[in-house]
Amino acid sequence: MNERTRYAPPRADAMLEALRGLGYSTASALADVIDNGVSAGATEVHVAFDWDGERSRISILDNGRGMTDAELEVAMTLGAKNPLDDRAANDLGRFGMGLKTASFSQCRSLTVASRPKSGSVSCLRWDLDAIAASRDVGWRIFEGAARGSEAFVEPLNALHSGTIVLWEKLDRIVTLGYTLNHFADLVDDVELRLAMVFHRLLEGKNPVIRLFLNGKIVSPWDPFMTGHPSKPWQSPVAKIVTASGLVEAQCHVLPHKDRLSDDEFRRAGGAEGWTSQQGFYVYRSHRLLLAGGWLGIGQGRAWNREEPHRLARIMLDIPNTADSDWKIDVKKSTARPPVSVRPWLTKLAEDTRERARRVFAFRGSPMLGLGGLKVEHQAWRVDRLKDGVRYRIDERHPAVAAVIEAVGGNAGLVRAMLRVVEETVPVQRIWLDTAENKDTPMTGFSGVPETAPDGVRTVLLTLFRDMVGRRGMSVEMALTSLSMTEPFQNYPNLVASLPSLATIPAEGKAS
Repeated sequence: MNERTRYAPPRADAMLEALRGLGYSTASALADVIDNGVSAGATEVHVAFDWDGERSRISILDNGRGMTDAELEVAMTLGAKNPLDDRAANDLGRFGMGLKTASFSQCRSLTVASRPKSGSVSCLRWDLDAIAASRDVGWRIFEGAARGSEAFVEPLNALHSGTIVLWEKLDRIVTLGYTLNHFADLVDDVELRLAMVFHRLLEGKNPVIRLFLNGKIVSPWDPFMTGHPSKPWQSPVAKIVTASGLVEAQCHVLPHKDRLSDDEFRRAGGAEGWTSQQGFYVYRSHRLLLAGGWLGIGQGRAWNREEPHRLARIMLDIPNTADSDWKIDVKKSTARPPVSVRPWLTKLAEDTRERARRVFAFRGSPMLGLGGLKVEHQAWRVDRLKDGVRYRIDERHPAVAAVIEAVGGNAGLVRAMLRVVEETVPVQRIWLDTAENKDTPMTGFSGVPETAPDGVRTVLLTLFRDMVGRRGMSVEMALTSLSMTEPFQNYPNLVASLPSLATIPAEGKAS
């Protein structure tokens, strides 16, 4: 029995206008086009932004293997490539739509010229205005650049092989009121994001590609601060075999702000800032697909991006055979892990988040004293009760214990004072300031010179003299005790110098 059918081809103008709304940013659209150059074996890619008001243009030139006329026609055809087809391991494409959808999201005129090695240049162009005005089927590609734009594809002539993509009629970028300053700001934003997306291809002495933006080389942005001396922790590479191939993960905890220079802290925050950049970084063929976020995993409910975990970042490598399982979209901007790997990812993330929270809470202090000794004496202790958490001053802390012992019969007054301090700690204010300032509040010694009257050296000398003098401790025992005491474990060189500093007169008297 034959079924009755109808032929329902899409209207070209309506379909192409609909494809423009996939939600690409300019940077993500450019990244999609650059992917084609990388897949074509390019060693250099040049992106150029040319400002000319409404006639502004953007071009992407690569020195890859190029395309014949027939190959270029396929590349310019919508849906010519099946995403289910096998492809090379280093192929960064999948849907056969990226060049067109990415370009149409930014412009109404897309010109692509290409030269294969030892071949001639072919040039094809989509013009959405011409298609919208067409009365026929409308699926027409023009041959050659638009009239007056021939010079903008000429840089290809200087290459033995390669491809140039030209965006004109930038109606999604150059809108009413758009100025040169806006265009310059866009260039800066694009540079930040391309440096992140392609950082693993740009790194090292022999990078896979060199990327230029308006003639300036793009320096890679490493979200994991590899090799930084203050980086507290990174894990070995963990691996899991899945139905779609091998998945690898490496967990990282970045240094606290106090361990970084202002420039290092600003740069490490990335394009979106520290809190937004926490989480998983999903790569395919070393190309970044997703930067930050927790992939919808969590215990009980999906984790949000929160301040205490902002130092946690996890590198995740998936093969390009896993696109379907991981639900990679056309824009290469979202990923959802399959159910089979979620418990594994959750375990890795829980450990990394907890480590990051501790570094954040202790302002990057390793909680080790002189010679790697564990810090035993902390000023505050945490009592975990049935109804919540309570913070109490620990009377075993050397500074506190020395005062209680020295006052003798007045110890009750000291304990009363400590209880008042405990009961009036501005917990809500600290929490609010941390949320608003995106950082933990500074402690008393932060930013105070060591030699100031209220600096750490003055406090250390006072305690050291009391230990050796009134309490009769040996110098070695006093140094060991102080090096195991919070916050003095952060100043090992100063602790070690106390015997010589103690000869300095204290309060006008010889020690």
